[in-house]
Amino acid sequence: MVPRDTDDRLNLSAGIASVSVALVLIAAKLWALFQTGALSVAATLADSALDLVMSLGALAAIAYAARPADDDHAFGHSAAEDLAALGQCLFILISAAMIAGAAAQRLASPAPAAIGAETTGIAVMGLSIALTLALVGWQRHVARSTGNRVVAADSLHYLGDLVPAIGAIGALWASRRFDLAWIDPAVAIGAALLMAQGALRIGRDAWDALMDRAVDAETVAGIEAIARGFPGVHGHHDLRTRRSGGRVFINLHIELDGSQSLTQAHDIGAALKRAILEHYPRADVIIHKDPVRPQ
Repeated sequence: MVPRDTDDRLNLSAGIASVSVALVLIAAKLWALFQTGALSVAATLADSALDLVMSLGALAAIAYAARPADDDHAFGHSAAEDLAALGQCLFILISAAMIAGAAAQRLASPAPAAIGAETTGIAVMGLSIALTLALVGWQRHVARSTGNRVVAADSLHYLGDLVPAIGAIGALWASRRFDLAWIDPAVAIGAALLMAQGALRIGRDAWDALMDRAVDAETVAGIEAIARGFPGVHGHHDLRTRRSGGRVFINLHIELDGSQSLTQAHDIGAALKRAILEHYPRADVIIHKDPVRPQ
């Protein structure tokens, strides 16, 4: 099993990388916006600014969630990750609405604003795509290694940034090549819709975690399959699950032969817990033992 401190270091490295990339992209896109005046560039700039806010929040949440359980937080601090994700959702929705409104106004204008320095904008968007791909690659490696949901969600968000960046390149190229100024605000509206869709998805997952919703049916079925037929276990009931941050909390009642010794019952419960952790290594498992008389 991977040591917890190793997971924490990997998660923190992904958070720091995310913040660093966001800072670089904000500076580059701000310069490109002044050069081009393109709303599609403004959309990706706003997205990068929100990326920075969310990355800072995610980094703080990851650092806080890494703290060990204490007397006041017996189940740890992982809920901080879900609170951060819920805040990220609200920021993205507000930004998407502002971008879509500005783009709609430009589309309705009888004389669309001219776009300049398209080559500069295309170069900056190319840099954005390259840095984003590198960051997503590292985040996905960390998410696979640690199972951290915040890192995985941040990776999906940055992956979604590639679509408006590629769209911005297309809008700038079309403006330079064919003088089609309407493509720029159209791409900005598309980017805003993608941002809103991603925000709602992140917010729903965070809300479900904060409301202690059970984990997905596949995971529940997997836990039940392990308990069903486990040597010494005559049945199970009252399986309860919830997710908090990157951890899954499992509470399970198992039925054991009441005539056996306490030591034997303990050994069976411990073996079942190890079996569950082998399949779900970042779970927190509590097993309650109920005595029964085997038929």
